Amino acid sequence: MEDLNVVDGIHNAGGWLVRNQALLLSYAVNIVAALGIIVVGIIAARVISNGINRVMRARSIDVTVADFLSSMLRYAIIAFTLIAALGRVGVQTASVIAVLGAATLAVALSLQGSLSNLAAGVLLVTFRPIRTGEYVDLGGVAGTVLNVQIFSTTMRSSDGKIVVVPNSKIISGNILNYSREPMRRNEFVIGVAYDANVDEVLALLRQVVEADARVIQEKGIQIGLNEMAPSSLNFIVRCWSNSGDLQNVYWDLMKDFKNALDAKGIGIPYPQMDVHLHQVKAPGAEVEKPLSLSK
Repeated sequence: MEDLNVVDGIHNAGGWLVRNQALLLSYAVNIVAALGIIVVGIIAARVISNGINRVMRARSIDVTVADFLSSMLRYAIIAFTLIAALGRVGVQTASVIAVLGAATLAVALSLQGSLSNLAAGVLLVTFRPIRTGEYVDLGGVAGTVLNVQIFSTTMRSSDGKIVVVPNSKIISGNILNYSREPMRRNEFVIGVAYDANVDEVLALLRQVVEADARVIQEKGIQIGLNEMAPSSLNFIVRCWSNSGDLQNVYWDLMKDFKNALDAKGIGIPYPQMDVHLHQVKAPGAEVEKPLSLSK
């Protein structure tokens, strides 16, 4: 009896397949076409976005803007591809768009932080306070900008670490850009002994600065006695150089200041303390004993 039921089931299934052969063939063709649309769409998104990126770079558009816009274009093409694939298998795209709209609203409410990063990314690309290749400080995190992505910015620190900073934190904080201006100013604090001749020190410091060819003389050199500190006379030296030479100029001038002061016998003091001993006679005693020490 059971064998007869199995045979009847197979016979009914075969009959159903024969009767619906055209429908199944249509579904199969639609599914294959949908998969083809997805594959072609993904390939086209990559090719078009890369092509647009190259065109924008060839037209001297900032690398940050080119990368950001090409990424947005790629995701947009993929989204339209998925909608087209769903329409090919018979899904009502209008309903899909409505559902996606409702889902987008729900996701937006639950992912406010990510959306704020997206909005911040758009602002960074629009106003471009930072660009690829620039050395910046973003809220205490310093490094060279590698790229500005949709949700975050990637940097490489001076010691080789990769740092990813959310875009919203960049927009909400201070941005220090060390590379945007072609020239920057160095400032030195030089301390000398109190017995040094002020005019001689001023002339010597100016001579050292003017001897360095990397110092931009047209921007002016400021040298003056800034403070009479407890242990030293502190002079301020300010001079300008190209941004790329700034650190090396600082190190080299500090060395030259030290050598020039040593050659003239001008001392560079260190903190000192003068101890004065006061002695008084203890009551009923013939011998004086120390009472106190004063600085």
